[in-house]
Amino acid sequence: MIKTKSKTNITTLLQELNPLLPLKEMVQHHAFQELLEALRKIDAFSMDLVQDLPNEYSNKTLSLLRKLKTVYAMPASQLFSLLGQLANEIAPELKEQWHTANRKLTENSNRKVLISKLLLTYGDPEKIIPLLDRLEQEDPHAIYPTSSYRTSSGQVNSTEDGSHIDAVMTTSTVTEIHITEGVLDHDNLILRNVYQPFGRCVCVIDSNVHDNYGEELTAYFKAHQIELKLLVYRAMEVDKGIHMVESLLSDFKNIGVSRQEPVLIVGGGVIADTGGLACALYHRSTPYVMLATSIVSGIDAGPSPRTCCDGFGFKNLFGAYHAPVLTLTDRTFFKTLKTGWIRHGVAEIIKMAVVKDSELFDLLEETGFDLITSQFGTSTTDAKLSNQGQRVLSLAMKSYVQSEYSNLYETHQCRPHAYGHTWSPGYEIPSGMLHGHAVACGMGFGAQLSYKQGWINKDERDRILRLISNFELSLWHPVLEDVDLLYQAQVKITEKRGGNLVAPLPKGKIGTCGYLNELTYDELEKSIQEYKIICKQYPRNGLGVEPHCEDVGLEDPSTVAHDHSSHAVLQNI
Repeated sequence: MIKTKSKTNITTLLQELNPLLPLKEMVQHHAFQELLEALRKIDAFSMDLVQDLPNEYSNKTLSLLRKLKTVYAMPASQLFSLLGQLANEIAPELKEQWHTANRKLTENSNRKVLISKLLLTYGDPEKIIPLLDRLEQEDPHAIYPTSSYRTSSGQVNSTEDGSHIDAVMTTSTVTEIHITEGVLDHDNLILRNVYQPFGRCVCVIDSNVHDNYGEELTAYFKAHQIELKLLVYRAMEVDKGIHMVESLLSDFKNIGVSRQEPVLIVGGGVIADTGGLACALYHRSTPYVMLATSIVSGIDAGPSPRTCCDGFGFKNLFGAYHAPVLTLTDRTFFKTLKTGWIRHGVAEIIKMAVVKDSELFDLLEETGFDLITSQFGTSTTDAKLSNQGQRVLSLAMKSYVQSEYSNLYETHQCRPHAYGHTWSPGYEIPSGMLHGHAVACGMGFGAQLSYKQGWINKDERDRILRLISNFELSLWHPVLEDVDLLYQAQVKITEKRGGNLVAPLPKGKIGTCGYLNELTYDELEKSIQEYKIICKQYPRNGLGVEPHCEDVGLEDPSTVAHDHSSHAVLQNI
């Protein structure tokens, strides 16, 4: 039984309601009004809520309760949809009744009317008006939320004359991540449940993804009678500039995206970064759902709160912290990815394995290059390999989220997921390298630095270098001989990290992390020369396969002008 602090039994109240009642009678029912208050009183943003739930209830129940916190501010269609999903979790015998009620409500003129207004229309004004007046003072987030996904609080102290004021502010944000399959199958209701209450979906999609999956996406929303507005964008690395973000903002304004309406972003890392940044800027915080179609977006850029774009020749110079409210990683999209795109995406998984998860590292060693040729187990009859592909994604996502979400606003720089990203921002664009290959060079060099520090032994260093090489990623690239370029990158990253180098490296053993904070120019130069000699012991002298953007059909960001015009094609469906 789910109970709030007031001991009201939510399960019992839900079972007491007849979902097939006319809307007016439903709103007037005492159990309905008690249920609203019980849901409102749940401390949805508290970590203790996990402990308060009975063991037999799933994480999905927790997620639904958090969404229902702002129950008074929901349109009737959204409330009925969420109550139907909640019934499916805690009172499955009511599932069909709620499904029928939700379908009937779509034909009701009151489907978009807020619950608070329905209470005033059909309820007892002498009871409802005092309640809403009280909540306006005690719990404004319950009735006038800007976002259902965030809450904030603060404590303000001042001198008696107000000449000095001291304040502490906190923000809580909730998000969900699903590693799933068949998101666009018509019987998969994840996207339908998000967008049906709004009656439409505004979708930003990579043009390459649209070419492969546009018809499926369109058919999905058509099947669920949800209007789809498609914004089709070219999203190559060279397009990842402020001009693309500006174009997105213009499109959002022209379409009239509301502050509560989650934009759907579909694609890889570039569309995840730029689309997320546009959502962060639009209305200062517009929610978005990330449907990841590449390895990089699936376990790194997709769930990341660090939205960004390039500027003035620098990687990710502009950005904002704005996590998606829902991330969907569906490996079935990997079937249409080129081998080079999958290969470079694996670098972000190796990153987490080396500094965060030794089990993931062992699994990558076991699967080897078959992980790439089978497109993460999606194009094989080998059940074991298929299961391993899904397991790799799950472990990588778990490690990444644990690292990222515990430091959501990057308030400190002990960030294991920045392994390989200390020097690479300085040479990635000038070299024209794919992001994964640039990061792989940084990881290999980092493993050598860790060995020189005595943090890992030679066998562990060699395991790391061998794993990178076995996936045909770059250990070495000629750009690394430009020590001045590397040192300038080090200077800039030190500035960005608050005056400290804080380079994450494996320390102690594979799967754990430490941070190197001092490396002089001379030490950098000597270490690079030593590393070059080591790399020559590996296949291809440490060079990667298809290491450059142009090798996999992308434009070279080192040669293409940075004012390249991205463009969107708006489709109303």
